[in-house]
Amino acid sequence: MDFFLINGRSVFQFPVNPEEVNISRQKGYETVTMLTHGEFDFPQGEKVKEITFSSFFPRVYDASYCRYKNIPDPNEAMNRLNAMLKAEKPYQFIITNTLINVPVFIIAHNTTFRGGEAGDINFEITLRTWREPKIVLRKGNSPQKVNSSNLPRTNLKTKSKTYTVKTGDSLSKIAKLELGDSSKWKSIYQMNTKIIGNNPNKIKVGQKLVMP
Repeated sequence: MDFFLINGRSVFQFPVNPEEVNISRQKGYETVTMLTHGEFDFPQGEKVKEITFSSFFPRVYDASYCRYKNIPDPNEAMNRLNAMLKAEKPYQFIITNTLINVPVFIIAHNTTFRGGEAGDINFEITLRTWREPKIVLRKGNSPQKVNSSNLPRTNLKTKSKTYTVKTGDSLSKIAKLELGDSSKWKSIYQMNTKIIGNNPNKIKVGQKLVMP
């Protein structure tokens, strides 16, 4: 499995998978105190989920635990997470080969530097799932449901664009043609590793590649 944070064409893959992922689910309650009767709990539906995991950004590639060869510089990777922490729109969090594919915000991001691991950066990250708010307007004493289809929504669904490999193609050439920047070949490779294989230079004519 692989861990991704995706927002449009911005694709971030964690280079080292965490040992475990913690998902917190809670049911919401509203507590009301009534005179002479004490406190009463009223269920309010499921609370927003929180997803927490920890891993590290290695300074040097190691095939025994790194998910891909062209791993980012640890400081560059941390800067990207910091930018995502400040983002105003949710990211799509995906764990491949699982059912986890949800919109999230990064709400906490802690960094640790350990002696004896020069250059590596350890981190813990907390994601909070995002969901479209439901609005209820009241007319007199009766709540009136609002048709959410009439409300503006954040569009998280992007159409998957594919490219069929032609004779003479390379990932850098495809990145230049389709994304306008040949250096973005790494993003194409990361999203199509299973199709291409371990060598990004050996793409085959007829392969259909998913574009970032």
